[in-house]
Amino acid sequence: MNTDPQVVVWLDGGLRDPATASVHWSDHGLTVGDGVFETVELRRGQPFALGRHLRRLRTSADGLGLAWPGDRELRDAVDGVTAAWGERPGRLRVTLTAGPGPMGSGRAAGSAPTLLVTAGPLTVADGPTKVVTVPYTRNERGALAGLKTTSYAENVKALADAERQGASEALFANTVGNLCEGTGTNVFVGLDGRLVTPPVSSGCLAGITRELVLEALEGAGRPAVVEDVPMARLAEAEEAFLVSTTRHVQPIAAIDDRALPACPGPLTAEASRAFHEAYDEVLDP
Repeated sequence: MNTDPQVVVWLDGGLRDPATASVHWSDHGLTVGDGVFETVELRRGQPFALGRHLRRLRTSADGLGLAWPGDRELRDAVDGVTAAWGERPGRLRVTLTAGPGPMGSGRAAGSAPTLLVTAGPLTVADGPTKVVTVPYTRNERGALAGLKTTSYAENVKALADAERQGASEALFANTVGNLCEGTGTNVFVGLDGRLVTPPVSSGCLAGITRELVLEALEGAGRPAVVEDVPMARLAEAEEAFLVSTTRHVQPIAAIDDRALPACPGPLTAEASRAFHEAYDEVLDP
C-alpha cells in the first residue's frame, strides 16, 4: 500500500509502499551503476513522448547488454504508476538494472533484471539560469557514449561544482575540445545569427527534448544547425539555452562569469514557441 502521496513506486511486479520498497543488496545498479533509465514528464495523467523514451531505454539497455524485462511487463508498470499518480504534473522514472550480481564488475549468469518505476512531483525549471563550464571531459568514444545509464557520479560531481558557483548546470567539452552537453541537458547556442547544437557524434546523449525541438523548428521553417561547437566559441555566444524533460527550453543568462547579450534571445524565444505550439496538446509526438 502506498502511504506517501508524493511518491508512487512499482517494483517486483506491483505497486509498493515507498517506505519499505527495496532492491537486493547486491543489485548491480546499486553496487556498480550497471543500469539504464529514462525520465518522462507526466502531463494530464499521461506520460509525454513515452514511445520515444521507451525506444531510447531499449537502445541503452541493448548497448549495455542488459536483459529486457518484456514489453508487457514494462507497460504494465508504467500504466500502474501513471494511474496511481493521477492528473498531477509529475515525473515518471523508469530504471532497469542488471539485477543481483557479484561484488565486482562481472554479472551473475541468468540473473533477472530489476525493473523499478516511480513517479514524483515535477516543476519545470524554464526560467533564465546560469551555467558553468567544468574541466572534466566527456569521452565521445567511450563505451557508454550515447547511452543513458545510471553511472551518474561524474554528473553529480560536476553539478555540485556548478551549484557552488551559483549555477544550475555544468557544461562538458569532449576530448577534442568541442561542446558536448550538460549533466542532464542538451545545449543550443546562438552564433552569428544561427542556432547551433552539437551532433550526437560529440558524445552527447540523443536527448528526447533536443529531438523534439529540432523537429519543431524544422516544422516552423526555422531549422537549427547540427554541427560541432568548439568550446572557445562559447565566448562569442549571443544567446543560448538548455533543453531537457525537466527544463523544456530554458534560457541561459550567463556562462561562467559572462552574461550573454540576450536572455532570452530571439532564437531562444523562437525555439520555445515552436516547442510549445507543436507539443503542448500532444502526448505522443
